[in-house]
Amino acid sequence: MATTTRGRWPPARCRRTAGPTGRGRTTRWTWALAATTAVAAVALMLLLSGPAAPPAVAAPRPLAVRVGSTPVLLKEIADRAAAGHGSLPLRQGTHVQTWSLGLTSGAGSWPPITLPEERVVRWKADGSHTELVVATDPRRPGRPVITDTGGTPRTVEDGHVLSRKTYWPSWSDAPPQAEPPHTAAALRAYLEEIDTTTTVNGTPELLQAVSELLDNWTLGSREDVALLRVLADAKGLRPVGAVTDRLGRPGQAYVFYDTGHADRRMLILDPVTGAVLGLETTATKGEPEFGLRTGEVLGYSAWMR
Repeated sequence: MATTTRGRWPPARCRRTAGPTGRGRTTRWTWALAATTAVAAVALMLLLSGPAAPPAVAAPRPLAVRVGSTPVLLKEIADRAAAGHGSLPLRQGTHVQTWSLGLTSGAGSWPPITLPEERVVRWKADGSHTELVVATDPRRPGRPVITDTGGTPRTVEDGHVLSRKTYWPSWSDAPPQAEPPHTAAALRAYLEEIDTTTTVNGTPELLQAVSELLDNWTLGSREDVALLRVLADAKGLRPVGAVTDRLGRPGQAYVFYDTGHADRRMLILDPVTGAVLGLETTATKGEPEFGLRTGEVLGYSAWMR
């Protein structure tokens, strides 16, 4: 079985495999988790679960802005966070819950499937670090979860440990491994270095760089304020009001419409500390050949301390 590497940028990757009748079948993985994927995951899910498929495989609904809530400018949240004199420290490592949507088209295609994972990375004083990856979906605790980790698509119990690794001591002076600065100007330059193939000269690139940063570091209070200052200058990122994120946390939402990739990015911030809680991508244009409808969630990341 052929495999494809799923990456975070661009949001969609396509490949072709021969279908059972010899006709081409296109598989598209969107906003995935930097792992190796077999198309058989969707087929196996359907075989294992049958017509009464567990809802854990269903695509999550887009977050809804609370009706009547007042949008808050990014600058206002930055000023509020700075005035709060927060003392949370910067910490290398991350704790993130992610959802990615897999889509297929052509002969023998299957409905969209969501693959949820939770990853915890912790660094030690000697420069070594551990990584724990678990199959879980906090939206539906206790329900079966589909995973494709290790190249063996299967259903697993909620909370199943997919991998547990320890890495030897290592250091780097290049972002995102290097320690992020706590001033806005320096942090923007840092974000530009995360991907050497492109310059952060647009909001889509900026949001992607922020995602990469948060997948490596848990920001402290000073870094949160610096990031807010950078985001406040992003063109097209506008406040829309209050939301409750996928982990039940109150937040303020900011959206950007990316016409180049036909999607909408929603950034969710803690209204008090300004910390980034989540980033959601939804389709603004349907693709019937993939079974993708306008407004469906392509991917979501929820960061925790």
